Amino acid sequence: MEIAQEPDLARAEARLPRWMLGCALVGLLTACLCGRARFAAGFGLGAALAILNYHWLHHAVETLLAAGRARPSRWVVIKFLVRYPLALAAVWLFYRTGWAPVLAILAGFFVPVAGVLIESFVQLSGGFRQP
Repeated sequence: MEIAQEPDLARAEARLPRWMLGCALVGLLTACLCGRARFAAGFGLGAALAILNYHWLHHAVETLLAAGRARPSRWVVIKFLVRYPLALAAVWLFYRTGWAPVLAILAGFFVPVAGVLIESFVQLSGGFRQP
């Protein structure tokens, strides 16, 4: 009996930002084609904040798990602590001013979730192809 090989997590990790960017572009294009410019702007802002949040979290986790380093840099800690207040401040600002629909911003926050779902389907399809 042959044991299934581990998935190549480094390649999957490299594909995640591309999936997220692709999902963001599809959402923006769809909103623009439907004539919803304000929704597209809000969605784009939410997607940009969510992708930035993902990158900062990814960098912080990599730094914390790096061997041979006793303490993370001050910049990594700042980025780790600023992630959620920045997102909440953006939502609050757009809610108070009405510049973009808050629901569009919140929809943009789910772009990383869509990217992860797509990558999970890629991983599942690769698992079914292995002997």
